[in-house]
Amino acid sequence: MTMPPPRRRARRGFTLIELLLVMVIIAVLAALVLPKLTGRGEEARISAAQSQINSMLSTALNVYEVDNGHHPSTAQGLAALRAQPSGAPEPKKWKGPYLDREVPLDPWQNEYVYRCPGTRNPDGYDLLSMGPDGQEGTEDDIGNW
Repeated sequence: MTMPPPRRRARRGFTLIELLLVMVIIAVLAALVLPKLTGRGEEARISAAQSQINSMLSTALNVYEVDNGHHPSTAQGLAALRAQPSGAPEPKKWKGPYLDREVPLDPWQNEYVYRCPGTRNPDGYDLLSMGPDGQEGTEDDIGNW
């Protein structure tokens, strides 16, 4: 009786060509996707700053004004939303705190700028984030105007 020839082992692993092809495909996909994703983080921070200014902080300042007949002064600042301020103009009917937590920093970890009366809103207040560059008076400022 004759024995059949031994079978070759099944090939295992990938060839260099297959690995290079996969790497090229991944590089092409990354080149297409990454440019679309970059900048989204900055857009999210800008949206967060606008939301904090136009919703949370403005609402708290408006409730403070309803209770006391005026907004906090520039010197009293946003801290007047958490603790009853002293000094002029003294709040007669302070019913705070008007914020559940401490006054937040903007998304770039800077304090919000508050002025009352405002430069842009002389009959009200200016509330702004200095934006990504951290400098007031530049085009990337985000405010309540």
